[in-house]
Amino acid sequence: MSVLPDELWRTILESGIRSLSLNHRDLCCKSLYQLRFERDRMRKLAAHRREVLRMESLIADQERKLQAIKDRSSAEKDKLNATLSELSNLQRARQASVALTVWQPEVIRCSQKQIVEQCMVPVNYRVNALQMEVKLCKQHLLRFDKAYRDAKEKLQAAIEKLESLKYHPLRDYQFTSSAPVEFNESIKRKMLKLHLSNHKAFGSVSLVAFLFLYYDFSLFFMPYSPQNVTIII
Repeated sequence: MSVLPDELWRTILESGIRSLSLNHRDLCCKSLYQLRFERDRMRKLAAHRREVLRMESLIADQERKLQAIKDRSSAEKDKLNATLSELSNLQRARQASVALTVWQPEVIRCSQKQIVEQCMVPVNYRVNALQMEVKLCKQHLLRFDKAYRDAKEKLQAAIEKLESLKYHPLRDYQFTSSAPVEFNESIKRKMLKLHLSNHKAFGSVSLVAFLFLYYDFSLFFMPYSPQNVTIII
């Protein structure tokens, strides 16, 4: 093929380009292909690095959102507890105002009168306002709880995606559980048993061979006598 003229090679390459059967790997020399390969490789590495940074930024943003939701939920819980405490005091003041209409000992009557005098606004109006505020706080807590669960799911998905992006099958290959270690220990025990059995078999074969050799040598060095001749079948 190297003896073909350049004009014929040019014609072949042009026909290959027109038929879309040849690409830059077939038309360029090795150095140009290596440069393009390195350029594509660096481009892919840069894109992968940008994706990793984007996922890390998304994880940090989701963590900030989770912390903000926690703070708002904690503040709303404190507000709900304060409202419930005030509502309990107003309920006690209402009971004291009702108890003032009937006869009671003077000590109890004075304490209940002090409770009623501490309320600057009508008890019924304030109780209704506090009940509405309690309902509103509970709705806010439900909404914060739902937003926290959604943000938690997004954070978990982002963490899993980041782990998949950072995973390298050759660099991260290692035994992380105790099952492979137990498996290796069982293999070692089996290999040891096989080694010992081979030694035992080799020892028995060596013993038999030694007995045969001893028997042959005894026959060879034994003085000839008709009584010493035995026939082995």
